[in-house]
Amino acid sequence: MKIAEIRSIPLLGETPIGGWAHEIEPSDNVHTLIEVESDEGLVGVGSVFTSAALVNASLELLRGYLLGESAIEPERVSEKLHQVTFWQGRGGAVTHAISGIDIALWDLLGKATGQPVGRLLGGIYRDKIKPYASVLFSWPPESFAEMLQGLVQRGFRAIKMGWGGFGLHDAARDETLVRTAREAVGDDITLMVDAGGSGDFWPNTYKWALETAHMLHDWGIYWFEEALRPDDIDGYVLLREHAPVKISACEVLTRRQSFIPWIERHAVDIVQPDCTKVGGLSESRRIAWMAYDYGVITVSHGWNTVVGLYADLHLAAAMPDARFVEYITPSAYMDNLSTEPPRLDAEGYLTIPTTPGLGLELDPEKVARYSRGIVTRFN
Repeated sequence: MKIAEIRSIPLLGETPIGGWAHEIEPSDNVHTLIEVESDEGLVGVGSVFTSAALVNASLELLRGYLLGESAIEPERVSEKLHQVTFWQGRGGAVTHAISGIDIALWDLLGKATGQPVGRLLGGIYRDKIKPYASVLFSWPPESFAEMLQGLVQRGFRAIKMGWGGFGLHDAARDETLVRTAREAVGDDITLMVDAGGSGDFWPNTYKWALETAHMLHDWGIYWFEEALRPDDIDGYVLLREHAPVKISACEVLTRRQSFIPWIERHAVDIVQPDCTKVGGLSESRRIAWMAYDYGVITVSHGWNTVVGLYADLHLAAAMPDARFVEYITPSAYMDNLSTEPPRLDAEGYLTIPTTPGLGLELDPEKVARYSRGIVTRFN
C-alpha cells in the first residue's frame, strides 16, 4: 500500500485565543489538518500546530520523499523524512509538518490492520483517561470563578489555568487568581497553573518561580508549568529540585533528541511533548518511554484540534504511567469538527477509542466550514 496523495487543510474562523492574544485573531490560521490517502483509497488524518503556509512550503520539500512510499510504515517513513531534511528543517516548520504526516500514517495503519492506534503503539494499558480543561486566567475574579464553576458543571475534574497576565503584574494579583480558582471549585478538583514562560520576552527568573511555587503549594496546585523561559534548563533543574510542587515544561521542544538533556538531568517532573509539533506519535512515544525510564511523567501538550486530542488519547493508552490529556476549551476545532464530539463520562474521563486507527471521523461539512473549502493537494 503506497502513498498516493497528501492534502493540507487550514483551520480558520474560530481560532481560539491563546496566550499571545494580541497576535492571534479568530480568522488567523495556526492549525492545519493533514490527510494522507493511499493508492487503495484509505485515508489517514493528522494535525499540525502550524499555519498552512508553513505546512505547504514543507510539503513541497517533502513530497518527493513521500509519494509512492509505504502508507503503513509510519515510524520508518517519518524517520526518513527527519534524516533527509536535516539541513533544511531540523526542529522547525518541516518537523511540524512531519508531525501531521506521522499522525495520519498511524491512523492509516490502524485502518489498514483493523486495530486502534494505541495497540499498534505497543499495547493498551487503559481504556479511559482524565482530561484537564485548559483555559486562560481572566480578570475580574468574579467572572473567572463563574467560568471555572461552569467547567465543573460540564464534568471536568481537573483544570489547568494559564497565561492571562499571570506573573506579569504582581504577586497579590497572581494569588488572588489562584485563591479564586480554589474557592470556586473546591478541594476535590485537580488544579494546575501554567505561567506561560514561552511567551515573548518572559521577564521572570528562578527566584520568582520558586516563590510562586510555594504560593501555589499553599493552594493545592498539582503542577506549575512553564515557570521559566523555555531554554533555561539550569533554572529548571534548580526549580524542580527545590519547588514544593511538580514542575512541567518542554511543549516548545521538537525532535526526541531535544528532550534528552531535560530528562537525563531531571529538569522537570512532567515532560510535555506536543505530538502535532514534536514529530508526531512516533517521536512522542520515544520521548515518553525515555521519560518513563527516568521516572519523569509524560503529559502531552494539547492546545490544538480534536485530531491532536485523539492522538494523545492513544499515546496515553499505550503508556503505563499516563495520567492526563489536555483539552482546550472552548474551541470549535475541538468540539465541532467530528461527527461525534468528545464526551466526558460521569467520572470526568474520556473513553479511549478501540475502533481502527484513531477512532475519529471528521464531519466533511464542518471541516469545509472551518477551512472555507481550502484544500491544497500534493500528488
